[in-house]
Amino acid sequence: MPFVKYFKTKNKHTDPFAIQEGKNKYGKMRDGYKLKWAEETFAENSPGKDTVGKSFNFSMLPKLFFIFLFFLLILLGRVAWLQIARGDYYYDLAEGNRIRIERIEAKRGVIYDRLGRPLVRNTANFLLYFIPADLPKEKEEKNKIITRISEILENISYEEILEVLNKINLKSLEAYQPLFVADNIAYEKAMLLYLESDNMPGVILSNKTRREYAMVDSDFCRDAGNCLSLSHILGYTGNINERELLEYGSEYLPIDYIGKMGIEYFWENELKGISGRKQIEVNALGKEKKIINQEQGEDGHNLALSLDIDLQIKLEEIIMENLKRLKLSKSAAVVMDPNNGEILAMVSTPSFNNNAFARGITAQEYQELDGNLDNPLFNRCISGEYPSGSIFKPIVSAAALEEGLINEHTSFNSTGGIRIGEWFFPDWLAGGHGTTDVRRAIAESINTFFYYIGGGYQDFAGLGVGRIAQYGKLFGLGSQLGVDLAGEASGFLPTKKWKEEIKGENWYIGDTYHLAIGQGDILITPLQAATFTAVFANGGDLYRPHLVSRILNSDDQNIAVVENFPTRSGFISDYNIEIVRQGMRRTVTAGSARSLQSVPAAVAGKTGTAQWSSQKNTHAWFTGFAPYDNPEIVITILIEEGGEGSDTAVPIAKEFLEWYFKDNK
Repeated sequence: MPFVKYFKTKNKHTDPFAIQEGKNKYGKMRDGYKLKWAEETFAENSPGKDTVGKSFNFSMLPKLFFIFLFFLLILLGRVAWLQIARGDYYYDLAEGNRIRIERIEAKRGVIYDRLGRPLVRNTANFLLYFIPADLPKEKEEKNKIITRISEILENISYEEILEVLNKINLKSLEAYQPLFVADNIAYEKAMLLYLESDNMPGVILSNKTRREYAMVDSDFCRDAGNCLSLSHILGYTGNINERELLEYGSEYLPIDYIGKMGIEYFWENELKGISGRKQIEVNALGKEKKIINQEQGEDGHNLALSLDIDLQIKLEEIIMENLKRLKLSKSAAVVMDPNNGEILAMVSTPSFNNNAFARGITAQEYQELDGNLDNPLFNRCISGEYPSGSIFKPIVSAAALEEGLINEHTSFNSTGGIRIGEWFFPDWLAGGHGTTDVRRAIAESINTFFYYIGGGYQDFAGLGVGRIAQYGKLFGLGSQLGVDLAGEASGFLPTKKWKEEIKGENWYIGDTYHLAIGQGDILITPLQAATFTAVFANGGDLYRPHLVSRILNSDDQNIAVVENFPTRSGFISDYNIEIVRQGMRRTVTAGSARSLQSVPAAVAGKTGTAQWSSQKNTHAWFTGFAPYDNPEIVITILIEEGGEGSDTAVPIAKEFLEWYFKDNK
């Protein structure tokens, strides 16, 4: 760039300063020389020496303004969408990268028998889960982690883990929820995962608790067939599924355990407790750095059952021995306190090992249970529905007495059965029993007497189907009793309307005769049989059967006691109840259950033989109570396909009652 020199001129018509290029005589720049300004040079070199302002097209300004405004509005709209409409969402995502809220799991409540002996305990359990949002974003790195985990665990494949992970929307808050991978991990594998998970973003190994039930390592179960019958009562816990997550709401996470059956399921809210919370700061890998704040939760409530483990074990032991002798497998038995409805023992066979479910049942183990034709997962005591057979006759007797159709002296002549037209309805004894009153009819289970009082004969008007069903309902039949276990069946009491609407047939006198002796379409559960037997034992009160007697806090202090008030009283007079009781006592002294006379206490009861198939053997029933004068126990036994009640059900009741009133006392 040329140099110029400022100097003063004498020409008044020129500028006081002029610009002159040049050097001094030595060829060096003189002191007055400077660089020429860029704009000056630009002006000199411009064609026609035009200025910048003169060359700019000002007509373009409005267009440029609108283009700039358009893009500015787009930018402002996007900012408004992110900051206002979606501000909370992205704030949570941002905070989730640094500060998180974690739940502190409450300890699940313990279950005791009536004497305070624990039937379940909480044991350590290693659980592995993902925080999907923290997993590597690079597919190769993520696959490397999943592959390594499947190699360590062995029992879960890469594809299975990936399938679970693909269900999560990684762009939602759901990605910050724990995603269950595996539990019940062996100690050696857990330690290996623990060491390696420090370098695995989003992979968390947690120490939770799982349930272990009484049949394992307990003195009172070790030598008693492993107490398998407790499985139907206690049930088990398992990993929560998607349906249960939707049903139970935000109180549960995908890594939680929940009651699936039995007491564990029915009393889930009390056993679970209230979880605590802690606010933590996490590092870039999603690992906890420090706790910022913490709120303690509340441990679950403990439950004291009415169940007596000694009675439970003995009853199961006796039943299993007798079933083995009879080469049978299916049975149900209930022992109850008639004065308050407390269930003291409940056995359903065959049964299953609930610890298999608690630790995570294998596919093969489940297939064996599910494919078993005897259905070991089925609780026959509360869910099995069977024809009642002759154990229904005390209810029909009480109904006829209460309606005034008969009194304690009314008698009918049993000649072996009765004939209606071409149909003959037999007694079980050929030639009949002769003159029979209500007490003898109950004791010897004389069908003819119940044909008369149930359906009538010649000039005697019986109860009819309507009144039989009415009294059946008063004794708790035909509907759920409200026991604190899920899956209770209602049983069934047939009516004229039902037969006409469902079967499309008329109701005949033969249908009433069959109903009066507990045959035909009537169905009851073993629990219902024990409950109506308790009405005769206690003098006329119907109680709701139940297993939980007290609710305790985590320190085993009483919180609540289950009320034992009758749900129905006074529907049969004391006098008529006593007549039926005397008939049931006579069953033992002179009727079909005479072998029970060896029991140290006076026993009253009723046997039953229920037809249900033309090709298979009958079901065998016995239901009774003792001591007769001051009852403290009701026992009901059902042996599926056991034949005569007096041959198969009574011996089981006899052995148990002898032990109860002799050795147990």
